Amino acid sequence: MATRPLTVRLFLTLIIGLCVSLTPGIAKKKPPAKPVNINTATSEELQQVPGIGPATAEKILQMRKSYGAFKSVDDLLAIRGLGPKRLEKMRKYLTVGKPAPAKSGALPAKATLPAEKPPDKP
Repeated sequence: MATRPLTVRLFLTLIIGLCVSLTPGIAKKKPPAKPVNINTATSEELQQVPGIGPATAEKILQMRKSYGAFKSVDDLLAIRGLGPKRLEKMRKYLTVGKPAPAKSGALPAKATLPAEKPPDKP
């Protein structure tokens, strides 16, 4: 009868060990070497930051797309599910830099088009 609790304990230890090893989300990720610019980062780059998973990364990208560049890391507090405590843990891995230039077909403000040549008179 004394072996039964030991067997159950070993079985549970084995199951728990398997669950932990097969669940990558439980393992701590290695933080980025340098702070991630929230105005230019991709989803993959944002997910390198401890505390940011795929869902939060997508919320950050959507907010940036909808409202424009972030002025401060504190702007992330407007994201549902991201509170002050969580932000403080992530803050040292985040930075706000210049946003990426817009990729559009528009000409830069200082660009001028070449003047048309007047038609020749007959």
